[in-house]
Amino acid sequence: MDIRVDDKVALVTGASRGIGLAIVEELLVGGAKGVVITSRKPANLDEAAAEIGHQDRILAVAGGADDDDHAADAVTAAIERFGALDILVNNAATNPVAGNIIDIDMSAIDKIWAVNQRGPLVFAREAWRQWMQEHGGSIINVASVGGLQPGPLLGAYNVSKAALVFLTRQLAFEMAPGVRVNAIAPGIVKTRFSRALWEMNEEAAAGLHPLDRLGEVEDVTGAVLFLCSDASSWITGVTLPIDGGVTGARAGLG
Repeated sequence: MDIRVDDKVALVTGASRGIGLAIVEELLVGGAKGVVITSRKPANLDEAAAEIGHQDRILAVAGGADDDDHAADAVTAAIERFGALDILVNNAATNPVAGNIIDIDMSAIDKIWAVNQRGPLVFAREAWRQWMQEHGGSIINVASVGGLQPGPLLGAYNVSKAALVFLTRQLAFEMAPGVRVNAIAPGIVKTRFSRALWEMNEEAAAGLHPLDRLGEVEDVTGAVLFLCSDASSWITGVTLPIDGGVTGARAGLG
């Protein structure tokens, strides 16, 4: 199956590196007419845009994922530059501190939840208000296996991703039938964001997965392209684990 998003316009948050950057490249290869990329730091965003190339099909809009005005500006920019907004990928996330949720500072928790669960809602509302309510579209939320099961030291992050999983279902219910809303739940993917989970002992980290390897960004991008495309036109409200079997093959095991 040749999965394509020809002539569609996308907006990807947290697109300056890692999974977000790879998703942008996949959408462009898949035929997207234009992609708006966002990230907090302008210098990182400019570097990513230069790496991607396709300058006539890329527009960089810097700002924080938890900034309401930035979300509105980014959506407006997509419509003004490329004439539409068919796809929204909520990829931006943060986790500035590790520790048990009962111990870490509440200011850190507030920041994690603002970016990871409130931010996607704000972007989805803007996409809906400015374009998708009338024209339809597809929204993909990048959650995590941490949102599907509890674990040590990442409690605030895990709770934010669990909220994002349920937000996906709620938005799918509210935005149907014109807009499909789905999520992916990656396991440990070899990116800079997750390196604290695998860098010290990659072999041991890989061994936690039934498929006995860590994820690569390419394992994630194909699934996102599929969920954005018309090939998944009868799928909404779903969270797809992309985790080497952690939540599937080992489900129910002690």
